[in-house]
Amino acid sequence: MGTLCALVGESDTGKSSLLRQLALSLVYGDSDFLGFKLKESCRNVIYVSTEDGEMATSVWLNKHFGKDQAFNYNLYLCCLLTYGCLLRPHREIRLLRWHDFDSELRYVSVDGSRVKSKRNRIVPVPQFIRDELVVGNPHDNIFSNTPIEFNKFYFNKLWSRFKKQSKLIDNNTTIYSFRDSGAIDIFKRTGSITKLQKAMGHSSINVSLTYLRGLEVPELTEEDMPELK
Repeated sequence: MGTLCALVGESDTGKSSLLRQLALSLVYGDSDFLGFKLKESCRNVIYVSTEDGEMATSVWLNKHFGKDQAFNYNLYLCCLLTYGCLLRPHREIRLLRWHDFDSELRYVSVDGSRVKSKRNRIVPVPQFIRDELVVGNPHDNIFSNTPIEFNKFYFNKLWSRFKKQSKLIDNNTTIYSFRDSGAIDIFKRTGSITKLQKAMGHSSINVSLTYLRGLEVPELTEEDMPELK
């Protein structure tokens, strides 16, 4: 026996987005949704919207799944932000709201309460990320499109599912690997440990130096070594 329920409210408050995400969580087999427990027996969903036509629904589904069922748009955007803005995925990125971006989407501000170093961060947003952003209500979370963010395990679960189905990702790769790649790219192009420190939000240059050594990034090149004349 199924359950019929209705969600009512004013226009443009994120009702459709909330129900779509609930439907996905049920089908994916998540154990909870926004902190509410989901029953294991409920895994089939009929989603009907009077607002979204066939074309809009098709675009939305492609955006979330692409050609591969393993593809998830929220995970894709999280990885882009992890690489391009060097933000930490499970808190700094997961808790982002649209009002954290400036009006032109060129900068994103992260409050110190969400940052490991406890310092406010203002980070440039590269064009390849701006191209993917579709701005919603200012106080909505950029992933749930509601005022309520997903739980702290959200991206871990998505990444685990993606790794199981993808043939391109090895077992040691995590979402943080994108941050490592972004850090290496910045240091190789700029050669500046100070810029790397600012981009990564490290509390000191020593932290950034330790980070680079951990990634085994050479700080010297052949041109830096002594010459024999």
